[in-house]
Amino acid sequence: MKTIVSVIGKDAVGIISEVSAVCAECNANIVDITQSVLQDMFVMVMLTELKDDEGALASFSEKMKRLGTEKALDIRVMREDVFNSMHRI
Repeated sequence: MKTIVSVIGKDAVGIISEVSAVCAECNANIVDITQSVLQDMFVMVMLTELKDDEGALASFSEKMKRLGTEKALDIRVMREDVFNSMHRI
């Protein structure tokens, strides 16, 4: 299953590395990534692939949420199909 991971927060050294480390730990392949720094705000969106397993998604999402709390970042994980449905015009 594909997921969308969004990361927003104050820019700091190592954000991409730490988020990527959680992806590796959860066996989530990063398919595409875009990031930008707007003044001192870091914004990143990633497309990842996980096993088609809701347990894998729940674990991945929880670990990203924990990282976000530790680093004062807003990190959200959403299934790509849900994301597309929410943003369909």
